[in-house]
Amino acid sequence: MIDRLEPLVIRHTLRVPTPTGPVGEGATVARQFDAVLLSVGFKLSPELLERLSGLSGETVVRIAGRTLRTVRQMVGDHVQHNAYFINFPADVPDTVDFWMACVADALYDEETSSATLKQLRSGVVNLLDLPTYGRYQHTYAEMLAAQDELIAAAGDRITVLHPGGDLDGELTALYLQLAGSVTPLSEEHLHDLRALAERCADGPQPEAIPVRENRAVVNQARLKVGSGLLLDTVTDVLRLACALSDGDVALAEPTRFRSLSRPVRRALLAGLDSVVAASPAKLADVAAHREEWKRLGERLHPHEYPRWPHAADVFAVARGELKARSFDGRVEELLAENDVLGAVKLLKSAPGKLYRALDRLLRTALTQEERDAVVAAAEEVAPEVSGRVVLSVREHLHNRARETGELRVFVNRRGRAWVTDDERTVVGPEERARLIAVLDDETRRRLPSPERLLIDPDVLDVALPLSGKATAAGLGVLPRGSVSQVEGELLRFFVYWKESEERTDFDLSALMLNADYSTNTWLSYTSLTDVEGEHSGDITEAPDGASEFINLRLGAVRGTFVVPQVNIFAGEGFEEVEESFFGFMLREGEQQGRPFEPRTVRMKSELRGTGRVALPLVFLRGENGRWRAKWLHLYLKGSPSANRVEENRLTVANLLRGIVEREQLTVWHLVELMTGEATEVTLWDGGTVPDDGPVTYIGLRRPDGLPEGSRIVTLENLRDLIPA
Repeated sequence: MIDRLEPLVIRHTLRVPTPTGPVGEGATVARQFDAVLLSVGFKLSPELLERLSGLSGETVVRIAGRTLRTVRQMVGDHVQHNAYFINFPADVPDTVDFWMACVADALYDEETSSATLKQLRSGVVNLLDLPTYGRYQHTYAEMLAAQDELIAAAGDRITVLHPGGDLDGELTALYLQLAGSVTPLSEEHLHDLRALAERCADGPQPEAIPVRENRAVVNQARLKVGSGLLLDTVTDVLRLACALSDGDVALAEPTRFRSLSRPVRRALLAGLDSVVAASPAKLADVAAHREEWKRLGERLHPHEYPRWPHAADVFAVARGELKARSFDGRVEELLAENDVLGAVKLLKSAPGKLYRALDRLLRTALTQEERDAVVAAAEEVAPEVSGRVVLSVREHLHNRARETGELRVFVNRRGRAWVTDDERTVVGPEERARLIAVLDDETRRRLPSPERLLIDPDVLDVALPLSGKATAAGLGVLPRGSVSQVEGELLRFFVYWKESEERTDFDLSALMLNADYSTNTWLSYTSLTDVEGEHSGDITEAPDGASEFINLRLGAVRGTFVVPQVNIFAGEGFEEVEESFFGFMLREGEQQGRPFEPRTVRMKSELRGTGRVALPLVFLRGENGRWRAKWLHLYLKGSPSANRVEENRLTVANLLRGIVEREQLTVWHLVELMTGEATEVTLWDGGTVPDDGPVTYIGLRRPDGLPEGSRIVTLENLRDLIPA
């Protein structure tokens, strides 16, 4: 149990639960543990080192083993990162010279010489048929022996691990935090919540579970332990059924419902019956997922349970035997008749829907009276709208100041992105300004007013995590739209993948674009070297796992944008492979080291998307020549096979234009709103922290020595900044 749950605490909080074990002289082992951690870019805080030193050596060894496994996986050091060219980034050949060498090797090989000659005569040679192309020609150990040890530098990443409370308390606190989150969780965090809920479902519970996907996962655990279900809509029951079948609780993807036991069927039908009996109008929600309800009805057999007639009504609506006008349908009818005032009056009963419709209502309104009514309604219901929606609409309106004809970017819940021309008419500047004032006042009202704020300046450009779906799982990953500084002279990307069943070929590429988004150059398996840097070589199969790297000298980069991408050339998708992740490292000058050095990793994110081309982030050169990263977490549909940077560069450039020119609400926005006249604000310079009383600290990482009683907000719990 400890081996399964303790890593959750470390990954989410960077705290090591209070170790239990006999008192002893563990100082020597603890220092050795700290030294090994340093080699992968982690270290023990002074408090944690002191606590471990008071335990027996055997206890510290056990803790060290579990913790090292966790942090190595966090940074991507749990696998072997081999490179095709053994001395990479040195001795990378010219692309054509390399291909000709592979052809020559095939001609000297008795098994392939005749087939290669035949291809040469036809004028087309398939690189995949050449025995020395796309497959490692040396072992991982041979590659390590050929490479120098890492030369430590002051800029190497150090992530500090802090002492936590006892494991039970840490798990309960993490469960309450995830279950009670006011923003949707990422897939990884939702999976973690499921594991925690299985343990914590019959213990302390959050005051509210506002996110429906979270509620479905918690209900699944509560059903298992016999606790009452948390249901207030019919869709809550549908989500729970999806959870029981390991389906998509967000209802974005169809679920193949499993056969359910009688007790489970009775629980679901009883829950449905109670929801509809309390509010028959909620039958209107069935139409949104009519087909899913039909399939679920085949598993629940509601006709066998006449004692729950209201549950049977749900399936009658799904089959079209019973009419239930949907709320959205009524709104559409009013807008089709240009009855804006009627639509506003109806939408006031559903404040969240009203806010999501504000843009359309203002564009539909023909008179000033109608526009005034829209703004007045928004102001009236503002206290009833979730903080996440308030901030989302605020961000939307901020970007609606642009003229028509700009690009409009769409991103779905799975990170799939596409772009089109924005042909909407403008929102009136007066109404836009009035609404923004309403939204800011409402957000300010909900935010705390701390007496003392300690701010890490690096966190101010981090986009507000309005949805965990906009952030990939991993280490050092920021929400989509965030901007962070890039400090270092050498930038190195890496991708790792391991196929599950069929031969799978991922290709790492880097596209360099000019300021007008035109193509400058690129690095890929078809262009191994350029002024900017080197590619480590094409690997075309990964039964035991494979890695590719791109090394860039930022000072030599021509152009304004660097867009790393992972293209699926053949085989399994990002969600089908056994494992896949992307990341980047930063090094100083000619800092030596192996192709993959965990201490230099600044970001490692999981690749889990439905497209065939992954765009994790983009690097932008500023007017001062300094580089910044803007986080994307996007996927393009791509082609079923043979995706290449040469083929998708125009699509990428067009999408990038829409993304780069859009402005996100950042932490800075909330800091401004929560800072009152009496608030003492201090910018943390990375040194010592004030010790004269508790503070509210907001930053990328937790500093040592924060006064007891301080509120700490870092990347691990940044979602807590979003007001309910």
